[in-house]
Formats: sequence, C-alpha cells, structure tokens
Amino acid sequence: MEAAALGGGFGDAPVDSARAFRAVMRAMARPGTVEAVAGAAPPAPMSVAAGVAVLVLCDTGTPVHLAGGHDTRALRDWIGFHTGAPVVADRGAAMFALGRWEALSPLDGYAVGEPEFPDRSATLIVEMDRLEPYGARLTGPGIKGSAALSLPEVAAFQGNAARFPLGLDFLLCCGDRLAGLPRSTRVEAG
Repeated sequence: MEAAALGGGFGDAPVDSARAFRAVMRAMARPGTVEAVAGAAPPAPMSVAAGVAVLVLCDTGTPVHLAGGHDTRALRDWIGFHTGAPVVADRGAAMFALGRWEALSPLDGYAVGEPEFPDRSATLIVEMDRLEPYGARLTGPGIKGSAALSLPEVAAFQGNAARFPLGLDFLLCCGDRLAGLPRSTRVEAG
C-alpha cells in the first residue's frame, strides 16, 4: 500500500461523515438537487464528491467496482484503507461502481435486485464533467412538479426507470458537488 492511501479521509470523522451522509441522503431523496460536499481528498482521478460518497456508503460488506481510468492502484489502496470495501473486477458482484459514464456503460451486467429483494442492486457513482440543474426533465418521488439535471444521456435512465422496482441507483459527481438519481425517477429529454 502506498503512503498516499493513508491521507485524504475526513479530518474530523464523526462530524464530517455525518454532514456528508446527510448530503448524500438529501440528494437521493430529492432527485435533481445538487448538493455541495466536503471533507475528502481522494487520489486522482476521483472527485471530492465521489470520495465523500465512497467514504460514507462503502464498508467491508460492499464490494466496489472501479471502471476505466478509475481502476488504479492508488484508488484501490485508498478505498481499502479508508473503508475496507473489497474492490472487485466483476461488475455483477459490485454493490457500488465508480467511474466515468463511458467506462460504466453499458448498464447491463450490474446487479438490479430481485423481485423479493429489490434492494440487492448496485449504485453507480458517475464522475461527470458538469453537473447543472438544467437538461433532462425529472419527475417522480421526492420531486415537487419537475426538476432538471444535466445527464450524460437520457435513454439509459429511461430504461432503468422502466424496470422499477428493480434497477440501478445513481450518484452523479462533479468536483465537490453531487446529485442523486434513484431508479424511481422518470427521465425525459429536456
């Protein structure tokens, strides 16, 4: 393990993790809402927001898949040290997957849950170049009327929502900001 893996976690773990966890939960509860987060300094190319999400959501029981350019020794070591989460090569075995949209796609192959256990599905932490409250139109639980969010594409999210109650959940990350897109959210082109 490289020494760089030892740093970059929460400075004041009890306080920082509580704030970060609430921000992630607010983002998932209110799809399309962009939340600012702080406290993590993960190795490149992981953003602060993705690092915060990994720190508060992952543990020894949540296998993580690193896609594309995010599959680096530095990130594997950092995740292992700070969370204990095992990094897996098989996307189907992952509870969380992290990377850019192009590397995470196509979405088939990730766990989407089972009729009796829809919660046994993966959450994709998608690194984005921009995350803005405009673009695709979002409706559904947690959204008063409608919301808008810049998405990497629309069709994949529409197909995912059509599988509800099965499907994937998404955390979209850019710099120190994140937004949630649960499987219950309906997506239309903006």
